[in-house]
Amino acid sequence: MNFDTPLCLCGPLREPKQMLADQEYSGHTSIHDDAMAEKLGFKAGPIEGPTHFSQFTPLLAEIWGQAWFERGCFSSHFLNMVVEGEQVRAFVERPAPGATRVRCWAEKADGTPVLEASASLGPDDGPSLLDERMAKLRAPEKLVILSDLSVGMKGAVDEPVRMDPDQHMGNLYPFSLNQKLERITENSPWYSDPASTPWGRAIIPLEMVSVLAEYSSKLAQFPVKQPVIGLFADQEIRMIDGPLFVGEDYLIRREVVALSESKRTESYWVRSRIYDASGTTLKAEMLLNHATLKHSYANYEAEAKA
Repeated sequence: MNFDTPLCLCGPLREPKQMLADQEYSGHTSIHDDAMAEKLGFKAGPIEGPTHFSQFTPLLAEIWGQAWFERGCFSSHFLNMVVEGEQVRAFVERPAPGATRVRCWAEKADGTPVLEASASLGPDDGPSLLDERMAKLRAPEKLVILSDLSVGMKGAVDEPVRMDPDQHMGNLYPFSLNQKLERITENSPWYSDPASTPWGRAIIPLEMVSVLAEYSSKLAQFPVKQPVIGLFADQEIRMIDGPLFVGEDYLIRREVVALSESKRTESYWVRSRIYDASGTTLKAEMLLNHATLKHSYANYEAEAKA
C-alpha cells in the first residue's frame, strides 16, 4: 500500500551543554554569559546555535552515509534560544528516492521550535534554505553599527587555521576539541580515532567546523562599531571536498555577502571559504549571519539621529 504521507527520522531528547560562558570579544563578555544575557533581556546565556547541529549528524549519515561528510550542506535559521538544562530533539524528513535535499528542524521537549534547516548533498543540490532567505532580504534603510561595511568587502588577510585535539581555540571559543568531545551530544570514534574513519584521519565534527571557521575571524578586521553584542541568526556549513581533518592546516578567506536590518538588529552576512593550506583547493564554506543587537550599542540612538 502506498501513501504520500511525509515521514521523518528523529533522534533522542538531548541536553546540550553551554561551553561559551567565558567567551570574550572586544574586551567584554558575550551574550552567552548569564549576567550579560540578563542585562539584554534574556533569561540566561543561550547555548551556541551550531551546538545543535551535532544532533542531526547521525540522522543525515543514516540517509546519505559517507557522502554526507564529504559533500553535505546544513543550512539553518535559528528560531529560539536554548539554555542549559533544556532538552532538544532533532528531526529530518525522509527524502524521496534520489532526492538531494531534505527539511530539518529541532524542537524543545515542550514543542518550542529551536531551528529550521535544509540539509542537502552537493554539488547539484540547488538553493539551500539560506540561499532562499538571502534572496528575500531587503536593503537596509539606515545602518549605524555596520555603517562602514559594504557588500563585497573582503577580509584583511588570508587566515591560517587548524584544530588540534588539545588546542585551546582562543577567547571566542575557550575550550579544545577534546573538551568539546567530553560534552558533545553525539560523539563518534571518527572524531578522535583516525583508524576508525574511511579517510584514515580523525574528522572535525560539524558543530566544530563553526569553531574552525570563526575563531580567527578578528583577523578579517571588518569595521563593526564596538562595543556591541552579537549573536548567530543564520548559519550554513557546506562541505565541498570534505571532510575537514583534525590537525590539518587550512586557509580562510572571508567576504561580506549581504547586509540586512530588523527592528532589533543590524546584520552582516559573511561567507568564509576554507581552502587547503596552499589556498588553491576549496574544501568547505560557512555562511554566517552576524546579528548585532541595536540596544547593546550605547551610541545607537544618537548616531541614528545624526
